Amino acid sequence: MAKTRNAPGRWRWVKWLFIVPIVLFLAVQAYFLVQIWWWRDHNPEMTAFMRQQLSAMRETDPNAKIVQQWVPYERISVKLKRAIIASEDANFSEHDGVDWDALEQAYERNEKRKKVTHGGSTITQQLAKNLFLSGSRSYLRKGQELIIAYMLEGVLDKRRIFEIYLNVVEFGRGIYGAEAAARHYYKIPASKLGPAQAARLAVMLPNPRYYDAHRSTRYLNRRTDIILRRMGASDVP
Repeated sequence: MAKTRNAPGRWRWVKWLFIVPIVLFLAVQAYFLVQIWWWRDHNPEMTAFMRQQLSAMRETDPNAKIVQQWVPYERISVKLKRAIIASEDANFSEHDGVDWDALEQAYERNEKRKKVTHGGSTITQQLAKNLFLSGSRSYLRKGQELIIAYMLEGVLDKRRIFEIYLNVVEFGRGIYGAEAAARHYYKIPASKLGPAQAARLAVMLPNPRYYDAHRSTRYLNRRTDIILRRMGASDVP
């Protein structure tokens, strides 16, 4: 009889073990959604990725700083916009935040290598990661990235998503956004970037800290030429 009387108590604990994680998960998603809604009309000051990298930089240099200058969409060269879309996400203007074909290809490559080396992320997914998540690679983080990407696409239009991305994406060690990148590499504002300059910056994005230190590798030069040829077909929001 004692076991029967204790059963309801055990079931209550079991229910809480499920309910608490679900409630916490929904609370986190609500927080993300409120932040995204705020960014419809306000610009992010610093992303989670920036904070993470700044912390890492200050381990070796306590005085390290993030270099970023927000500029409106209209003051960023259309050549850079075309180059980034050509290099990072050719279907940006068409998909709903996730390119499932690219994800499938990335998954197949990861399975062959037995580790997560490719993400297949769209520009929207990259922005989701930069705004809220860490730089770690895991399928759990990728799942959260997908959820946030759909939130971004549901709340913001493509132009606003791209504007935020262009102002917060990493271009080098401590260098974030198109304006800071243009001045760091070419000593000009982002509005003045030419085709070759824009293509080179776009090609640096997958590994910007490495290319900040190695600015004339064979791959960088070859890939820049490829993006230059593809830029004209990019559909810019």
